[in-house]
Amino acid sequence: MRDYANVFHDAAAAARYDKEVFAAGGWAAGVDRRQRSRLRRWVREAFGDARPTQHDFACGSGRSLAMFEGLTASAHGYDTSVTMLSRARARLPAAEFHLVEDGVPATPAATGTPALVTLFRFLLNAPPEGRAAALDFAVRALPHRASGFVLVENHGPSGSLRALGRRRHRGERWFAELSHRDVGNLLERHGFTVIDRFGFGVAPAGAYRHGWSRPLARALDTATRLVPHAAVSTDVVYVARRS
Repeated sequence: MRDYANVFHDAAAAARYDKEVFAAGGWAAGVDRRQRSRLRRWVREAFGDARPTQHDFACGSGRSLAMFEGLTASAHGYDTSVTMLSRARARLPAAEFHLVEDGVPATPAATGTPALVTLFRFLLNAPPEGRAAALDFAVRALPHRASGFVLVENHGPSGSLRALGRRRHRGERWFAELSHRDVGNLLERHGFTVIDRFGFGVAPAGAYRHGWSRPLARALDTATRLVPHAAVSTDVVYVARRS
């Protein structure tokens, strides 16, 4: 995970991640809004009165922790970037944050409540060893089936309209793809079974970058909220638990 830590070591680069990637009106901001609405409802349904402890691996600036604020008994963020952890602490003063040393397995904080492990915007661009480290962390936080759930985001599904840009972006460092089978197989190798998945829009990010296509993309993504569309979504969150 050294590349990730290096990219976000600089404070300006970390700030740009929030201000540019999640700029108001953009693709990522829309996905975040739809995720917040659906997944907060899912947490209430899945855990009932038992408020879980959230363990957010590669928490970045705390966006995924903020998504579930008020629904958890406690929140813990884990990251290799000191800069990102500083931004996360400013966003969520009540949460606890843990610096992960490169090459050292992250250890989930011990709690007496069910666990909600979140892996958002990480697997797609992580190297194989980073993906393995993330799922090993989830195994430690969720030792058996009754321990809770893990939510895994794939913001580059290969079967979505995002694939239209595959040739144009070939060879670019940050353009990667993961199929639903790739994610399912990765989870299965670590002892997890996917029990559900949610889609959060079908328009690709590029459709949000142009004035003429942005209104169409927003309308399309708004309409798809009414029907299941995870199979073709440009952003998917998988729900898994121990097998």
